[in-house]
Amino acid sequence: MDGYIARKMNCTTFKGAVFDSIADFLFFVTMLVIFLPIIKREKWAIIWIVIIIFVRFSSILIGFIKYHKISFLHTILNKITGFALFLFPFIYITFNFKISVFVLCVLASISAVEELIIIIKSKILNLNIKSIFEIIKQ
Repeated sequence: MDGYIARKMNCTTFKGAVFDSIADFLFFVTMLVIFLPIIKREKWAIIWIVIIIFVRFSSILIGFIKYHKISFLHTILNKITGFALFLFPFIYITFNFKISVFVLCVLASISAVEELIIIIKSKILNLNIKSIFEIIKQ
């Protein structure tokens, strides 16, 4: 929400985008720590989450090597995944744990792979790229 407001008011900065992404990452780590005792019961979920983290860190590393900057992208899928993570406690209460984790992992996997492909294919770093389809148009 804060990024949306900053863009509408034309007050965006590279540092602000990076700090926003770091805050999102810290939120993810906090949620993982809170739900780790529950997730530990499901080995498949732990393996899947580790793979997602590996893809995310690969994207960050490739972006840093390629652009010499931290490259957290603000794609639509990343925003949807972040919102789903925010809603996870409510989804978990409403639905089965396995279904909730599965849906969240599917979203996170797709957004992580999309981000990796964008980083690899992009000629210039655009943190506010909406989706992979913008790369296809180039």
